[in-house]
Amino acid sequence: MPGILYAIPTPLGGLAADALPAPALATVRTLRHFVVENAKSARAFLKEIEMPCPLQELSISTIDTDFSPAVKKLQDGEPIGLLSEAGCPAIADPGAALVAAALAGGIRVVPLVGPSSIVLALMASGLEGQRFAFCGYLPRETDARGKRLRELEARSRRERETQIFIETPYRNDAMLGALLEVCSPATLLCVASDLTLPSEQIRTSTISAWRNARHAIGKRPTVFLLLSG
Repeated sequence: MPGILYAIPTPLGGLAADALPAPALATVRTLRHFVVENAKSARAFLKEIEMPCPLQELSISTIDTDFSPAVKKLQDGEPIGLLSEAGCPAIADPGAALVAAALAGGIRVVPLVGPSSIVLALMASGLEGQRFAFCGYLPRETDARGKRLRELEARSRRERETQIFIETPYRNDAMLGALLEVCSPATLLCVASDLTLPSEQIRTSTISAWRNARHAIGKRPTVFLLLSG
């Protein structure tokens, strides 16, 4: 019987026990094979949750372009855990390719319960939660980024749909500056930073109010949400 690929969320910050429910942690502790985004952070996570065997006995490999060894192991009956560096694997994460390869190989994929910065930000934003789209990373180049922001604002207005996107932390303030330059004054913008951490900050205001606030985000993990009425 084929093994199962478990998609395992990891904390956005803080302790694993505070982020993942006990049944999810119990499942992770039964596994001995892992495919991970970052080996160092994966080992730290597995150590923290007190795996019942030495870490040296675990098989930990990083996500690669060739998933045939992992799929073969699954087809041979070995369960595997897929670990993101933070949050939910396969969402804005290279693990999506392994999930696709596993499904193509007839493998069952089981998502475990845990934190998603995208969902948490939407929950606390006060923006449209019935219709929303996650747009991933936007272009880095100034002109291309501005064009994409105008497209997202127009789509949000047309569909009454919240647009959600993320940025590399060191470019957060450049993204905020582009939003304030490009978007209409009445458009709503939520900036959600350091979710689940003591330093968590979530603010939703009009573009006009953001312009007056002169707010700086800094190099913190951040989710941006935009709704144009």
